Amino acid sequence: MAYEFKFPDVGEGITEGEIVKWKVKVGDNIKEDDTLADIETDKAVVQIPSPVDGIVLKLNFNEGETVHVGDVLVVIGQKGEAAPEEKNLEDRVVKRDAETVKKGSVGVVGDLEDADYVDKNIKEAREEIRPAVNKREESSVEKADKIVGKVLAMPKVRKFAEEIGADLTKLNATGKHGQITESDVRVSSGSGTSEVEKNVKHVRKYDNYGYVERAPLKGIRKTIARNMTRSATEIPHVSHIDRADLTKLSEIRSVEKEKAEKEGIKLTYLPFIVKAIVAALKEHPTLNSVLESDEFGNEEIVMRKYYNIGIAVDTSDGLMVPVIKSADKKSILDIAKEIADLADKARNKNINLSDMKGGTFTITNYGSLGGMFGTPIINYPEAAIVGLGRMKDEATVIDGKVAIRKIIYLTLSFDHRILDGAEAAKFMNKVIDYLEDPDLLLVEM
Repeated sequence: MAYEFKFPDVGEGITEGEIVKWKVKVGDNIKEDDTLADIETDKAVVQIPSPVDGIVLKLNFNEGETVHVGDVLVVIGQKGEAAPEEKNLEDRVVKRDAETVKKGSVGVVGDLEDADYVDKNIKEAREEIRPAVNKREESSVEKADKIVGKVLAMPKVRKFAEEIGADLTKLNATGKHGQITESDVRVSSGSGTSEVEKNVKHVRKYDNYGYVERAPLKGIRKTIARNMTRSATEIPHVSHIDRADLTKLSEIRSVEKEKAEKEGIKLTYLPFIVKAIVAALKEHPTLNSVLESDEFGNEEIVMRKYYNIGIAVDTSDGLMVPVIKSADKKSILDIAKEIADLADKARNKNINLSDMKGGTFTITNYGSLGGMFGTPIINYPEAAIVGLGRMKDEATVIDGKVAIRKIIYLTLSFDHRILDGAEAAKFMNKVIDYLEDPDLLLVEM
């Protein structure tokens, strides 16, 4: 019997993803754990493996389409088998949402137990929980109930129609799969344009002043936008800027770089900076903390006794932050190799979600692109982030004499709710001490 493989719950609260690329085609003979597709979620691009051996009988989505958790991605069977046919969109969505009811959904009202809902139809289930969902998003039960009705329309379209008194059963549907669109509702009331006119408007690539290009805010870029907005609005940021003389570190790195190359490792300054920051965090633990609150409004500062350092990586989809776990227990060469490996995975869109979680402190290296100064936004909910400027030769006065030294500017952005400027300055001074006296760090190599 053909096996219907559904888009699984990959964790982190992810409910949908976009098909980036199919790795198989209909008729392919595949093995268990072979990659079926690359799917972009709002966290990262994940590779979806096959759960069984067999032949690909059907791909239910095209590249670029959105798939929800529980949707049948691909049908796998044996030679000679035929894939079951889905009549239309209604079959797919109603089937998915009905199964969600059966296996139990979790919401603000708690678990919807199997015993209470398996034997009830979708409409009854929706009516039972209606009093508790008036201030939250509609449940999958409610959405399924609406799709089962005489017309197809999204909840926001139904709400709009109700507000203006439009009867959805009498409207001409122009949406994909026969859905009623908001434009259809507007046309019925004489307050909008037709779907055709709407599409023409979208094709226009200019405004009142000249040509423009539009790109949808979605996937990883959308998550970045949401997280940055949350960080900037919830955390009172303060920046502390200082500089460090890396002349001695540069000399040591030149020697160690040759040794590292023999092991296939590219040794940059970043692993030394990671070790310096970890050493300083141990002496100033509030920089390695997070502010937590419970449902009663009680707040506490939680200082982590582990050191997972996030490294911001520039990718084609935006800034991603893979995490070096237990950086305090790894050598500089180990860190150098791991940074390179994680950065390569992030840029090639095959990084695991687990590699993006668990960070306690973040480093962003805008200096690698030429910037001298910056005021980085904290990687929420962490307490601080360090930005690295470009290292350059500068004339510096040492013991009354001018000398050319290799100088880097460091910017610390910190959460002023958790710590004050004095603690931030002491932390930065300690980081600079380690960078300017790297012998203290080399003991761990």
